[in-house]
Amino acid sequence: MARNGGAGALEEDSRLTALFLWTLQSTVSDADSSDDESEESEPLDEEGEDEQPKKKKPGFRLIYDVARRFAQPLGIHLDKWEGRIIETEKGIVRLLPVAERGRQLFGEADASAIAHRIERDVKASLNYTFAFMQDVGAAPEIKSRGRGKTTASTGAAPAQAPSPQTVTTLDRLHAAMLLQAGGQTNGLRALLREETQRGPDFLRLANALSALYPKDSEEKRLLDAMLLAVPR
Repeated sequence: MARNGGAGALEEDSRLTALFLWTLQSTVSDADSSDDESEESEPLDEEGEDEQPKKKKPGFRLIYDVARRFAQPLGIHLDKWEGRIIETEKGIVRLLPVAERGRQLFGEADASAIAHRIERDVKASLNYTFAFMQDVGAAPEIKSRGRGKTTASTGAAPAQAPSPQTVTTLDRLHAAMLLQAGGQTNGLRALLREETQRGPDFLRLANALSALYPKDSEEKRLLDAMLLAVPR
C-alpha cells in the first residue's frame, strides 16, 4: 500500500468506508436518518422481539445509486465488498457495523483467545500479528459470505471476492476495535505497538474514520478509546 498520505494511499475497503461516511455527513438529511436507524436498532431487543419481526439491522445506509455514483469513478467495486463491509438489500447499501465483523475476522474464537494469540505472535517477533486471519475458519468465510450476499442482494453475477490471504488495514483496525469492545487491553496494546512499528497507515486511517463517524456512534466511541491506548 502506498504511503504518501494522499487519497491513493488508502486501500479500496478503507476508501469505500471513508467515502460512505463522508457522503452521509455531506447530505444532512440522509445522515440524520441513518443515525436514527443505527441508534434505534440496538434497544429493540429489550422491547419484545415478537412485536418487531422486521426490525432494522444496525448500520449506516445509503441508496445504492448514491453509493455507486461515488464508488465507480474512484475504481471502487461495491460487489467486491458485499458481505464483507457492506450489505445491499432492496436498493439500499448498509455499512456493516464493526460488531458484525467479529466472526469474519476471528472465526469461531472469541476476543480473549485472539488477544492471547496476538500477544504470543508479537512476542515471537512475527512481522505481522494477523497471520491467524489467513487460517481456515476466519478469512475464507469472508469470501463465501460475500458471494452469497452479492447474488441474493443485488441479483448480479458474483464478483471475485478478495483473496482469503488479503488482510487489509481496515481489517486490522476493526480487529483492534473489537478487542477494545471486549476489554482485551493487553492484546490491544500489543497490536497497537505492532501497527505503529509497521507504518503510519493504521493510525492515519483510525484518525480519519474517527472524524467521519457520527459523534454518538459506537464506532467512534471505540475508535477514540482505542486511540487513547496508542503508545506514545
